[in-house]
Amino acid sequence: MAEQKRLARLPKVDQLLEHPSLQQLRPEVARPLILSAARQTLDGLRARLLDGQEVTDEELGGEAVALAAASLARRLAAPSLQRVVNATGVVVHTNLGRSLLARRALERLIEINCTYSNLEYDLAAGARGSRYVHVDRILCELTGAEASLVVNNNAAAVLLSLQTLAAGREVVVSRGQLVEIGGSFRIPDVMARSGAILREVGATNKTHLHDYEGAITSNTALLLKVHTSNFAVVGFHKEVPLQELRELGDRYHLPVMEDLGSGSLVDYSRYGLPKEPTVQEALADGADLVTFSGDKLLGGPQAGIILGKAEFVERCRKNPTNRALRVDKLTLGALEATLELYRDPAKALAEIPTLAMITVPYERLRERANRLAARLKKLGLERLEVSTVEGVSRVGGGAMPLAAPRTRLLRLAVKGLSATRLEQALRAGDPPIICRLEDGHLLMDVRTLVADDAAVIAKALAALAA
Repeated sequence: MAEQKRLARLPKVDQLLEHPSLQQLRPEVARPLILSAARQTLDGLRARLLDGQEVTDEELGGEAVALAAASLARRLAAPSLQRVVNATGVVVHTNLGRSLLARRALERLIEINCTYSNLEYDLAAGARGSRYVHVDRILCELTGAEASLVVNNNAAAVLLSLQTLAAGREVVVSRGQLVEIGGSFRIPDVMARSGAILREVGATNKTHLHDYEGAITSNTALLLKVHTSNFAVVGFHKEVPLQELRELGDRYHLPVMEDLGSGSLVDYSRYGLPKEPTVQEALADGADLVTFSGDKLLGGPQAGIILGKAEFVERCRKNPTNRALRVDKLTLGALEATLELYRDPAKALAEIPTLAMITVPYERLRERANRLAARLKKLGLERLEVSTVEGVSRVGGGAMPLAAPRTRLLRLAVKGLSATRLEQALRAGDPPIICRLEDGHLLMDVRTLVADDAAVIAKALAALAA
């Protein structure tokens, strides 16, 4: 009986919708979402009462129910894809959106997507054109390739290339290069989908030129080299240089392809990082086709780029599968704007966020950390403890696995909260702040902080420590 009385106290849906807390949401939240939030809130309270769970009289009051429904409505209306603060120090963080676009790329996206554009219109001829011409010239200019093709990611670039050049025939690849990429996809799986037949040679740690040559038959279509960009083999190890594969391909009239994975137009070894083969070097060493990502180390939008000899690129372009893998004007616009910055290497390093973060000097990181620590200390919060310590960052995105660039970290603690609880609270914020937990400490790496992240961090910690 008492339970029925308490159920009767719940407001009707129509009454709830008239409450000021929900009415004031109307300009920003669509009515169907407000209605759904009201029903879900009432259903939740009703289910708790019927299940015998404890529900206070305050929770059943009209004001409390309306506030709960309004809070739920805001959550339902909030975008699922949202900004986060990356304080992990992982530059190309796969889970946090990988590479950040340069300001110029964002401006180009606004320019060509808020108006009509010549995406597939040849202005000189006054007739239909190709969408691929918008990045072809600059890609060839920067790399020395004869031709280019852009698809939606590097796995697609590899799939399309293998399907075009080797469907139903054998592709010879070193056993030590059969890598697994993100999402548990593996090179053998991609190859199987392409219709090509895998012919693996050598051992996990050592492959010789004679291993490749011994595998060549009349059914061989392609020699493939896969750069192991997301792991490293050290010690007793040998792989065949691309130049030697090129010479072998010439002897047997076989094309040679290299999948660089992350791909780069910059020699990062000049900045104290491990040597990674550049796209220009792979083409100069004789690859007929080179595939790599448009984001990651390049710092552009997600894309898969195919460069190389015109005859092979053109065959890929004419493959019907290319239609299913093609990119849209957003990708092409952002990629072209990013590539334009590479015409001036100094400008690329300064304006492309990925390049800037990877190559930033340690002294500048220390200055950033000291400034942020001083800002937090000025909040005057007794519960907040702040110090700076030395650490290392990661490139991320399956690139440069051995790179551990020196960085400066903020070590943060709030009295009364464990490091785990503090991490959870910051991650639940608006916007969420993603940190590192190491050895029982909460750490923030200033390498990957951007724009007004420092202000967001200060505000979040002030609320937690107040």
